Amino acid sequence: MLTNHATFFGYAYSMEQAEIVIFGAPFDSTTSNRPGTRFAPAVMRLDSINLETYSPYQEVDLSELKVADIGDLELAFGNARRVLEDIYIQTRNILDADKIPVMLGGEHLLTLGAVKAVCEVFPDLNLIHLDAHTDLREEYLGEKLSHATVIRHCCNLLEPKAIHSFGVRSGLREEFEFAAANLNFYAFDLDQMQELKSTIGDKPVYVTIDLDVLDPAFFPGTGTPEPGGITFKELLRNLLHLKNLNIVGFDIVELCPPEDLTGISSAAACKVLREMLLIAGKAENII
Repeated sequence: MLTNHATFFGYAYSMEQAEIVIFGAPFDSTTSNRPGTRFAPAVMRLDSINLETYSPYQEVDLSELKVADIGDLELAFGNARRVLEDIYIQTRNILDADKIPVMLGGEHLLTLGAVKAVCEVFPDLNLIHLDAHTDLREEYLGEKLSHATVIRHCCNLLEPKAIHSFGVRSGLREEFEFAAANLNFYAFDLDQMQELKSTIGDKPVYVTIDLDVLDPAFFPGTGTPEPGGITFKELLRNLLHLKNLNIVGFDIVELCPPEDLTGISSAAACKVLREMLLIAGKAENII
């Protein structure tokens, strides 16, 4: 059912009817450069109505999936710990209903709340991390809960070798050294994503996509732009390597609409969401 214009892509399924459940997490209180990612879920909902539901990349249509958009969480700005708990509860409720949770941020710290919930249900969880930044600091300006520390916190929830980072091109020397020693770390590009199936097999997977993995020439609408990134075509091509994985949840974060008045970045974010829904939902061409 694609009839509700107040939801992502017009989906009109209830949570009970759906196999995938989307929720927004409008929070950006630990953003270290340009704020505004809190506006991303609302802007993406509006822009998604203008995107075709058919994916020519996968030759399937969003109408072949049952997806619910249950709206945005009401989050306490300035209280990161409480926000992470709210996201944990929302994600756990979706998982307990035997659905796939999809979170739309917001800043990248929010991933920590979702991953905490998912790894409780799936103890052998693998995390696939696409990002321009390492996000492996132990603290940033004295704050341990920051979008610059999120993957370091995930290392405390998962076996570090269960974390697979791609596209990273910015961070401290210590972060790069830690990543090389502890993670499955593939800096600068996404080329090794084609090997993920042989590495992970059928283990459950959570995917976090920080959209600043894209070069700012293709994606200017982010608070922390990093030149030297990948193209949009490279991102889509490599996302298709996730299709044979056991995806149990994913998020898309760090779209900052105020930084791109042209709307090209929100359009790109919606297209990534469309492709990831079809990948996670294992939609197949039924024509």
